[in-house]
Amino acid sequence: MKGIIDFHTHTFPDTLAEKAIELLEKEGGVPARLDGKVSSLLASMDMCGIEKSVICSIATKPSQFNSILKWSESIASERLIPLPSIHPYDPEAIERIEIIKQKGFKGIKLHPYYQDFNINDKKVFPLYEKISEENLILVLHTGFDFAFERIRKADPEKIIEIKKKIPSIKLVTTHLGAWEDWDEVRRLLVGEEIYMEISYSLEFLDRDKARDIITNHPERYILFGTDSPWTDQKETLELFRALGLPPSLENKILRENALSLLSSVDIDKNCFLL
Repeated sequence: MKGIIDFHTHTFPDTLAEKAIELLEKEGGVPARLDGKVSSLLASMDMCGIEKSVICSIATKPSQFNSILKWSESIASERLIPLPSIHPYDPEAIERIEIIKQKGFKGIKLHPYYQDFNINDKKVFPLYEKISEENLILVLHTGFDFAFERIRKADPEKIIEIKKKIPSIKLVTTHLGAWEDWDEVRRLLVGEEIYMEISYSLEFLDRDKARDIITNHPERYILFGTDSPWTDQKETLELFRALGLPPSLENKILRENALSLLSSVDIDKNCFLL
């Protein structure tokens, strides 16, 4: 098998990494496993046999769009696949989605807690429609978040609402469908054609429950992810392999499904990512 694809990681510009990690550690009460720098992520990937990592950024206010976009362009490579972010209530959000596509990125990351919106807010649906129209991937934080109150901003019922209204959207739900809302994931999401990546879930779920969700979901819709630096890539990989999944399914989750999804996004051959 060729290298693994990690569909959920975070890094920051070197000049901001220390401050960003310190702030996020304080907010969430969870210690980071890396220092947030690109070089540290690449070293971790080398150690674990991870070929590519998707880097998810979060624009906590509209004014951050340009700096995130510029930094994402600067780090993009064969191994690092940045997903820029827009703020959902940015009045220029539609135009910014077009820019993201024109620049050659594969998708966008949104986070309903750090960006303070409900994922089924009717004001956000035009953005989902535009993302789908541009054939981009949407990585959407789903479930609760350890740094915030348990308000249901991104639960499975709301995920289903998005998919029903926009069936063509390439929606990747994080944390095995919805973090710490896995009973609802099992009830509502399992069996649907909705991507789930496994980051920050195996650390909290018992083996049988995680295996049950994964093996009952369509094989092509499960992706490997770690949420590095908030988990250790090597440890997450070990937890995943301890599930004892069939080798063919392991291979799909660790690489083939992500490769297929990423390859489904057409970009201009003159863009920087190729």
